[in-house]
Amino acid sequence: MTKEKDSNLYTIMNARKSVRVYDPSFKISQQEIEEIIKEATSAPSSSNLQAWRFLVIQDEKTKVELRAIANNQEQIETSSAVIAVLGNAEMYKKVEQIYTQNVEEGHMGEDIKDRTIKNTHQTYPYAPLEARKNIATFDAGLITMQLLLIAKERGFDTVTMGGFDKEKFTERFELPEHIFPIALIAIGKAAAPAFGSSRLPLDEIVQFI
Repeated sequence: MTKEKDSNLYTIMNARKSVRVYDPSFKISQQEIEEIIKEATSAPSSSNLQAWRFLVIQDEKTKVELRAIANNQEQIETSSAVIAVLGNAEMYKKVEQIYTQNVEEGHMGEDIKDRTIKNTHQTYPYAPLEARKNIATFDAGLITMQLLLIAKERGFDTVTMGGFDKEKFTERFELPEHIFPIALIAIGKAAAPAFGSSRLPLDEIVQFI
C-alpha cells in the first residue's frame, strides 16, 4: 500500500536546486543561520557523537579571501554567507557530555549510558584516523542535506561545494589538528534561476535480490 506523500516535504525536495548566482545585497541574519543549523542537528550520526562542526563566514573581506581558496567560485563572495562543514576526528571525546544529556532528557537510563560510554572509549580512540575521518564525513553528508532542505523551506537558496583547497582552508582558518574541512555551503537569495538536472533511470542504480 502506497502511503500518501507529504506534499510540503516533496515540494521542498523538488524545489531545491544548486544555485550559483546570488543577490549580493541580500543578507541573512546570524540568528536565522543559527536556527537553520540547530534544526539540522536532528540528523542521525554514528553513535550519536555528532562529529560535525561549522564555521560560518559572513565577513565580506574574509569571503574574498575564501573565494581565492575555492577556485574563484563567484557564489563564495556574492552569497549571504558560506557555511563551512567541518569534521571532528576526535568525536569520541564528547561521549560523556552527550550521553549524560541523553539521561537528563529522559532518552535512556544510566545503565545504557555507562555501557555506551565504555564501548566508545574501547573502540573509537583506537580506530585509524582515516576511519574516524570517514565516519565524520559520512555524518556531515547527512546533516548537510538536512541543512539544504531547511534553508529552502525558509525561502533561501544554497549550493554545496567540494572544490576548494582544503590545506589552504585549514591554514587560513587555523583549524586544530583534529578538525578538518569537508564541504562549503553558500546560502542566500538567488539572482538567477538554477539549472535543472536529470537523474539516471532507477534500473541503472537499484538492484533487488
